[in-house]
Amino acid sequence: MPAVAEISVIVPAYNAGATLAATLAALDGQDLDREFEVVIVDDGSSDETRAIAERAGGRVRVVTQANAGPGPARNRGAAEASGELLAFTDADCAPTTGWLREGVAALADADLVQGAVRPDPGAARMPFDRTIWVDGEVALYETASLFCTRELFVRLGGFEDWLGRDVVGKPLAEDVWFGWRARRAGARVRFCERALVHHAVFRRSPAAYAGERRRLVYFPAIVARIPELRSELLVHRLFLNRRSAAFDLALVGLAIASRKRWPALLLAAPYGRELTANSMRWRRRAPIAAAGELAADVVGAAALVVGSLRARTPVL
Repeated sequence: MPAVAEISVIVPAYNAGATLAATLAALDGQDLDREFEVVIVDDGSSDETRAIAERAGGRVRVVTQANAGPGPARNRGAAEASGELLAFTDADCAPTTGWLREGVAALADADLVQGAVRPDPGAARMPFDRTIWVDGEVALYETASLFCTRELFVRLGGFEDWLGRDVVGKPLAEDVWFGWRARRAGARVRFCERALVHHAVFRRSPAAYAGERRRLVYFPAIVARIPELRSELLVHRLFLNRRSAAFDLALVGLAIASRKRWPALLLAAPYGRELTANSMRWRRRAPIAAAGELAADVVGAAALVVGSLRARTPVL
């Protein structure tokens, strides 16, 4: 029988051979004077994920299952874990040394804690990288750095994979729904900036960057299930963010200007300023960055319209 730990770190891993070793090394270096275990759930990987996890030894336990997605993998990890406090991160993340200490300390007066997430500071950056930022309480509850009590987890029944796999083949929104179910159940929720995780940075082509915005087709369905997001996250209760609001305003301006009402082009100015500011920081790559951002905004706007019609819930 494995030793009983006070704290369990749960890491779902699917074909994470390129990043899992860094995750395990970061967890092994945690500055914590309490007993904790690491439960790696190999979610049906076809690469060396399981072998890397098993070589770690020590406090690391490996659980395997057929591929079911990150939500069911986290549920399996929690079921196998012995800790009364649960910490979640992902197999493409490297928690900083004080991550577990700070997150657990925050649970002293909370039931659910969102930690901070930032890109790997050592990675060279390109315009279309895929990574994650969580710099505050944004109501989306990213499991790259999330802590909760076992009592809350059991009371909620764990993660519910209600939306299934999205248009790019990835399960979506089980973490957002978990956080909001916790809030609706009266859980004490807080953000802890010092519980910091660094997320890996992955290269993407401009086409892949724009194509991933197709996932926004599901965001209206998320808002339909969690209408609180209109006040907590959306801009003016309708727009996904300030950028999408500026893009939609630009479209309105172009539509009016097409009827030879040229002053309406001024409505495109806020979007133009934002697009220019975002692209100019890439210097020589600025023209490519601007083109990629524009294409992504077009795809995202179309996806939101389609999703709004499907869910009968407008999000633009």
